[in-house]
Amino acid sequence: MNFKYFLDSIYQRNSGNVKLGLERMLSILKSMDSPHLKLQGIHIAGTNGKGSTAAMIEALALAHDIKTGLNTSPHLVDYNERIRFNRKNISDSELMNTFQKWQQVFEDNEASFFEITTSMAFYLFHKHQVDLSIFEVGLGGRLDGTNPFKSTVTAITSISYDHPKSLGDSVEKIAFEKAGIIKQNTPLVLGKIPKKLSEIIKQVAEQKNAQLYEYGKDFQIDNITTDENSTTFDYLSDDFSLSQVSTNLIGSHQAYNAAVALTSFSHFMKKTSRKMDLDKVRKDLKDVFWLGRMQIISRNPLVIIDGAHNEEGMKSLVDNIAMLFPQKKIHFILAILRDKKLDIIIKKICSLNCKIYITKNNSARAAEIDEQKLIVQKYTDNYQTFANIMDAVNSALKEVSKNEVIVISGSLYTISEVLKGKIFFK
Repeated sequence: MNFKYFLDSIYQRNSGNVKLGLERMLSILKSMDSPHLKLQGIHIAGTNGKGSTAAMIEALALAHDIKTGLNTSPHLVDYNERIRFNRKNISDSELMNTFQKWQQVFEDNEASFFEITTSMAFYLFHKHQVDLSIFEVGLGGRLDGTNPFKSTVTAITSISYDHPKSLGDSVEKIAFEKAGIIKQNTPLVLGKIPKKLSEIIKQVAEQKNAQLYEYGKDFQIDNITTDENSTTFDYLSDDFSLSQVSTNLIGSHQAYNAAVALTSFSHFMKKTSRKMDLDKVRKDLKDVFWLGRMQIISRNPLVIIDGAHNEEGMKSLVDNIAMLFPQKKIHFILAILRDKKLDIIIKKICSLNCKIYITKNNSARAAEIDEQKLIVQKYTDNYQTFANIMDAVNSALKEVSKNEVIVISGSLYTISEVLKGKIFFK
């Protein structure tokens, strides 16, 4: 089996239809001798911020010489990004060997793309005897393929409207789905979440006797500042405090993600009888590796890519761009998915001093160019349409002046195409 055959084999199982439910996953894991019950680690759900939070926890663990396994989705460039050890993506050969070992089990259970990937992560993390397994929920929580994980700590970063067909048509229903990752007698770290939604989660936590650590009560941040290179803030909890700690991830929202990461990691350390070194914490939050979240891929001109794809994510991106570059013209390349609240998202983008380059990514769920154009026209006449993302990028590069900024956003599919396009900005 070569790597292309392996990828073709698993991609064929991704029909585009979400297969929520745990029966297949539990059957596969039982055949693997239940690795999900033999790991220690942190399970993270949330509408936005869970990937960045996971990457920060990974950085904190590596600073303390703790062997890590990280499982995230989706990938941006290479499938191997979904499973990494100590910040290094898994090798092609180990992926293929693992798939071949369990291929018949996958066939027998009619496993989906996500179930195959997640079950291989469980198996490989146990095989490599990692000290800290970090799993990012794929979709929702309660019925997600990562949910069998018997985590040491669980965390929920944020809740907002997203994936209504799969998770429900209200934020209350979405909150209930995400609360499904809460485990019996297991600490739960709750990020900055509206009270009416946190109450839903608290009810589940109480039923499962999960110790709750809530933003604003048990931990908080203050004095957030951000620039083109970092985000700095003060962190305070019942256990420790850090003043003027920085992360290399850009945007004020990353301070809130860092707070969840610090709190979750702190409770993991306590639960596993380890001690945190605050000097190492301060140092290694500056060295988080996470692609596509307010990531600067060029300095001349300044080009920023961001995977914002829903209301909350786009509000955060636009607010941060407006704060960082108040006097600069923005060239905004937009390619979004059709199953989002397009009017709300596009209206927010148009509040910037920007020209919008309307285009379309290669996802089967991509919004049509004309569909986006009709909404953009309601708020601005400063736009242009392009058949594909690379045409839009090349046009923006020709038009942008020295003191202006290019922002590329709307979907993780969009920024994935930019990264795969390997345009070398000067």
